[in-house]
Amino acid sequence: MQNSPDSTQNFIPRRVFITGTGMISPMGTDSAGHVASLRAGENHFREIDFFDVSKQRVKTAGVADLADDFEHFMLSEREARGLDRGTRLLLHATAQAMNSAKLDNVSPETGFIVGTSAGAMPVGEEYYKIAARDGERRGQFRRVENYQAQRQAGAVQRALGFRAQTLIISNACASGANAIGHAYHQIRSGRKSLALAGGYDALCQLVFAGFDALQALAESGIPRPFDAARDGLALGEGAAMFVLESEESMLDRGAVPLVEICGYGMATDLHHLTQPHPEGNAAVRSMTGACRQAGMEPREIDYINSHGTGTPLNDVAEANAITEWAGEDAKQISVSSTKSAMGHLLGGAGAIESAICLLALKNQLLPASLNIREADPACRFDLVREPREAALNVALTNSFGFGGSNASLIFRNAS
Repeated sequence: MQNSPDSTQNFIPRRVFITGTGMISPMGTDSAGHVASLRAGENHFREIDFFDVSKQRVKTAGVADLADDFEHFMLSEREARGLDRGTRLLLHATAQAMNSAKLDNVSPETGFIVGTSAGAMPVGEEYYKIAARDGERRGQFRRVENYQAQRQAGAVQRALGFRAQTLIISNACASGANAIGHAYHQIRSGRKSLALAGGYDALCQLVFAGFDALQALAESGIPRPFDAARDGLALGEGAAMFVLESEESMLDRGAVPLVEICGYGMATDLHHLTQPHPEGNAAVRSMTGACRQAGMEPREIDYINSHGTGTPLNDVAEANAITEWAGEDAKQISVSSTKSAMGHLLGGAGAIESAICLLALKNQLLPASLNIREADPACRFDLVREPREAALNVALTNSFGFGGSNASLIFRNAS
């Protein structure tokens, strides 16, 4: 079996920095908007008005403010009109990240690594509706072609005028975190010096109806992660993208580091298709692996942005995992779930929550788990129920997905 990079005798890992970030979610359309929302401790749920929810138990979600007159850069008016909602979110975040990093020139060797769960599902919905209604064939080939996630990535690259090595990761709700982690490994190992990475997903009828049919959504429309009486999640939409660079690349470009990525762990839970192991065994392994790669102990983690969906089984499993992983040190670690404010962004969740870790570190701010009335007894850590200032140096984010995908990323203030 081939050795991993960390086990090769001559392997010297490179430090990996984030030099640019872009984001859009129900909490805001840029970093400043997200910080303002985090400081205010605001909920962002409203009734869905761009597809039919009249037959659903739940009718609200976290909806991003996506303007109709969006900037389409180098795309023609016709091409721009053909973009689905998810591609527009991804374009917004990618353009913002490149601008943040002052990245004008993207070489063909640059990695473009994107995580998504639903992809261009609205395009698939349109294909199905037309085929089921009257068998009309006009435009159907275009819909099949644009249903593929790599077409969305290609549209973003055409819009922004670059061509990069594209990799799509679709690993359920861990997709965005896995994309960032994969880019981190590519740079850390010396395979690449710069990469664009992140995740996205847009709200759509089929996915929303599916979660509603599973009765996974909170009937009130308001999720309460880590509350003793939590009753389900809320869905949301958004995208976050990052420019990741080696230290050498960053210095050569004169770029300014925002944070350092210093650890990535992943593990698979084979317990159940949709339910985590009650003790969070795979979550323990992913957090342990991230710490091992970062050369850190759990007590050095100041803040955890948890997966924290608000479902009865997920939250207690993650709470148990944090306690098992950190032991007595868990009491000193601050934990919150920002899904409580904007919903679960599926393939975009790990990316947005990574961006929130970055904002927490840069602004010395602990985001809150909102809507809690009585904390679950399994929470044997500092559950942050109101936003507050704190001295933060290291943050960890967890992302867990259907099928047992578990991913953890560690970020540290750049120094």
